[in-house]
Amino acid sequence: MADNTRLVGTVSRGIRCPIIRQGDDLAAIVADSVLTAAESEGFALRDRDVISITESIVARAQGNYASVDAIAADVKAKLGGGTVGVIFPILSRNRFAICLRGIAMGAKKIVLMLSYPSDEVGNELVSLDKLDEAGINPYSDVLSLEKYRELFGENKHEFTGVDYVQYYGDLIKECGAEVEIVFANQAKAILNYTDHILNCDIHTRARTKRILLAAGAKVVCGLDDILTAPVDGSGYNELYGLLGSNKSTEDTIKLFPQACKPLVLDIQKRILEATGKHVEVMVYGDGAFKDPQGKIWELADPVVSPAYTDGLVGTPNELKLKYLADNDFKDLSGEELKAAISKSIQEKQDNLVGNMASQGTTPRQLTDLIGSLCDLTSGSGDKGTPVVLVQGYFDNYTN
Repeated sequence: MADNTRLVGTVSRGIRCPIIRQGDDLAAIVADSVLTAAESEGFALRDRDVISITESIVARAQGNYASVDAIAADVKAKLGGGTVGVIFPILSRNRFAICLRGIAMGAKKIVLMLSYPSDEVGNELVSLDKLDEAGINPYSDVLSLEKYRELFGENKHEFTGVDYVQYYGDLIKECGAEVEIVFANQAKAILNYTDHILNCDIHTRARTKRILLAAGAKVVCGLDDILTAPVDGSGYNELYGLLGSNKSTEDTIKLFPQACKPLVLDIQKRILEATGKHVEVMVYGDGAFKDPQGKIWELADPVVSPAYTDGLVGTPNELKLKYLADNDFKDLSGEELKAAISKSIQEKQDNLVGNMASQGTTPRQLTDLIGSLCDLTSGSGDKGTPVVLVQGYFDNYTN
């Protein structure tokens, strides 16, 4: 090569760390792990590299756990302990089953109202084709459990093999509560059964609460209103409550991490002191992407990133290279084309909204894009890389 053009763009590396336990100095462990990996693998840190830490090890280091007994006590205190409508939960043993165990322990009866044909993140209870065949309108029709079974029988989840209708119903009964299961997509339908409601939807929760209160519900809590403060010394999350929690044991959940801005700033400071480089740091949970096979939208956390350094605020501001090549500079080629495109990038405006050359460049939040990349890099199983180092993300064709 005649020039010094860098031929590698964005690189995402999983960084192995020790198993994190409650009370560990996570900032020191993360910084040391990244620096050791750089030395071991022979790469250097650069300004604007991004160090991302999965939320699970942050919560673990914080010891942010709660038992089903703590959930039950808070649900009973806030919803009265009688008949509680539990509406729009997602279908997940990891995400919701342990929460449901605690909720059922805090009530005499649960009216479980499931959205259909799928939950909020795409887990299917019945296919749209089957609804069409049965002449059912999911926007208006309310189905009893008996009607659902009569029309659609047993429907096991494509990936887990679980019939969640049966599973959730049995779980509630095992916890000593009565259960009635209905299927509806209009929040107000629950008011025909009870006026004390726990709405369990994630991204639509504010609208659901507003609709129910306007329709005359006496008490409405979201999952984000349960365990917003400690109960008998339990963990808690003052912003998100039970949202973003995961199963830890059969009677314990790990909550979404508490305020972790100090952590990302601490790691940023440690790397600056060790290398002289100003990196960005973020905590990430679920990525925001959809599986085309199972139709499941990954984002079961309330946000992709609960904390990040200031350099990760905002959205990308990019030009589409193929648009420039096919339109503005269609008569150029070789070095002339490269120079013209480089000049366009160097002279681009700070805000490209409405510019045809930026169409299709995904103007999502940087933390959502980078968090999704990190979630895919770290995986959800046994890779053992709860920290991800992203390099070159803010590079462009001119670097």
